[in-house]
Amino acid sequence: MVSRPTDISWLAGRQELHKDQAMQFKVSLNDIRPEIWRRIQVPASYSFWDLHVAIQDAMGWKDCHLHQFTVRTRGAESPPIFGIPVDKFVGRRGVLPGWEHLIAIYFSPESAEADYWYDFGDDWNHVVLLEEVLPKVLGQKYPVCTGGARACPPEDCGGPPGYAKLVMAMKRPASKAAADFIKWLGKPYDAEAFDASRVKFHSPKARLRRLRGR
Repeated sequence: MVSRPTDISWLAGRQELHKDQAMQFKVSLNDIRPEIWRRIQVPASYSFWDLHVAIQDAMGWKDCHLHQFTVRTRGAESPPIFGIPVDKFVGRRGVLPGWEHLIAIYFSPESAEADYWYDFGDDWNHVVLLEEVLPKVLGQKYPVCTGGARACPPEDCGGPPGYAKLVMAMKRPASKAAADFIKWLGKPYDAEAFDASRVKFHSPKARLRRLRGR
């Protein structure tokens, strides 16, 4: 059983972070049962953009859509929101650029959870829970996925309702619905398939350069 967050008060409000620390998160996808989840460890020096890329890779998303984090800060009337500032989607409170803000400044034992919203059409909502702050393991490359369960839903499948239809169709492989989904996906979909050892992480810096068109 994973313990609740340890004391990371030494991180709060600091720009200079120890390079020998990793933050462990459990990422759970809402509105789907049985649960689809991942456990990842990332450097404590990560920004919200870096964490976004790690979540995308661990979950199996393709980073085709906008996203945002909302940190659950106790007593805050307007919790901070981090993502990609795009005028059409920023809303009344605005979205702060995730690459300019460090996760260790905002996650703490008192603010251990954030909502991560991916794809503002299909509405994939995740809970991101800080579980532990750990010393980095010598020789371990970070980020790393240490656990998880069940396959990521396909992109653009229609959110949780569309995903439910897909899973139901796959249980009747001879049905027309199953054939239509397989034709669309290019292969059958196995909702139970997941292997943490096969997760590959990409460079958040390279992805940010592509986002900016550089």
